[in-house]
Amino acid sequence: MRLERPETPPPTLREVARDCGATYAINGLVGFIFAATGPVAVILSVGAQGGLSQGELASWIFGSFLLNGLLSMAFSWRYRMPLVFFWTIPGAVLVGPALGHLSFAQVIGAFHLAGLSMLLLGLSGWVRRAMSAVPMPIVMGMVAGVFLKFGVNVVFAIRDDVWIAAPMTAAFVVLSARPAGLRWLPPLIGTLLLGLTIIAVTGRFDPVDSGAQIWVRPLLQMPEWSWQATVELVLPLVITVLAAQNAQGFAVLSAAGHRAPVNAVTTACGAWSMLSAVVGSVSTCLTGPTNAIVASSGERHRHYTGAILVGLLALLFGALAPLVTRWMLATPPAFIATLAGLAMLRVLQTAFVTSFQGRFTLGALVAFLITVSDVTLLSVGAPFWALVFGWLTSRLLETGDFASLRAAAGQTAIGGQAVGQAGGGGDGGDSRASLRRATPSPAADLPRSARNAPRSPSTDPRRCGPR
Repeated sequence: MRLERPETPPPTLREVARDCGATYAINGLVGFIFAATGPVAVILSVGAQGGLSQGELASWIFGSFLLNGLLSMAFSWRYRMPLVFFWTIPGAVLVGPALGHLSFAQVIGAFHLAGLSMLLLGLSGWVRRAMSAVPMPIVMGMVAGVFLKFGVNVVFAIRDDVWIAAPMTAAFVVLSARPAGLRWLPPLIGTLLLGLTIIAVTGRFDPVDSGAQIWVRPLLQMPEWSWQATVELVLPLVITVLAAQNAQGFAVLSAAGHRAPVNAVTTACGAWSMLSAVVGSVSTCLTGPTNAIVASSGERHRHYTGAILVGLLALLFGALAPLVTRWMLATPPAFIATLAGLAMLRVLQTAFVTSFQGRFTLGALVAFLITVSDVTLLSVGAPFWALVFGWLTSRLLETGDFASLRAAAGQTAIGGQAVGQAGGGGDGGDSRASLRRATPSPAADLPRSARNAPRSPSTDPRRCGPR
């Protein structure tokens, strides 16, 4: 077992209080708001597509926030660095189409198996090999196909409900074009506030069951083991968490001067994915943008206090999951579709750029087309076959790209070992390409504070997008 030990002892309560400050509180608040806006809309959109009940959605949000908030607080405190965990957006999006031919219990079983796989990879120290199993452009081709409908849904929302969707989209564009204002009013938050204002003014807020519960009562979900769900979901879930989500988190933390414990984080993601699956939540991952925001300014050794605040806010948000879910579902469908689509816009852009800017472009194209087709073969859904046939296409027709990848891996092996011995990269050698081309965690648009963090072009969190 190769779990990294913390380099310093955990802080005492007095030390935590001393390290707190306005800068770190603001960063933590902004990071949490990003995690709790568009990505929650994505969960509700996916749940509606899959026919989940309001109670099941509330339980999902509870696990995504409260349970992951506890993990974030524990890791940030123990390692004295920002280590915020939420859930994998690509994994959540995979669930919607899968629920068209799988039961929720079968999907839960796949969540457990994916968590077990990550747990074993973290304990074995084989994370690096897993992250490089499928070339990142092919993975991102599949992700682009999964996310495409969110962008298209914004267009449909403008067509179907122009008075809500069009002003929200215009606000997002205007705020994104004014970088000076991003620190205090990020585009996604401004879009959310404008949408809520329009709904309130037009009287289109329609809550039901006004006497319903406010505090969460999680629904325990029993897994059902299915080979179909295992084949269709487990591999895409593991790859998107490790090679897409966690890799981005490691990259932005490294850019801010933190050496994240790769094996320990992977092990925690596996164990917590199995725990959160008990209440119906998708797999846990290390966030990219939220960690970037928390580590964007101030003294490096005090960044962990902002992450602890994110965890505390997540506990409250998760506890109020029924209220949040009921209020969000009381808004017009165009509001949810527009907010979710705009939240995923930069993620979709990053997926396309990563897929088609360099090597393995033909394999990425095949993966994209198969995913968009939503074809089912041998009762297994399109995302799995996208990875399989995308890899086979590149193996047969893009052999030079594999040779270049092996040569690049050999040149960086020594450097990756040096990083691991220093206690930071751990599994950094072969995964550097993944770090450069990782897709983001939930929020897509970072405020100015996050963009001021030290970074290299290859780990720029603006290139990337619950969380």
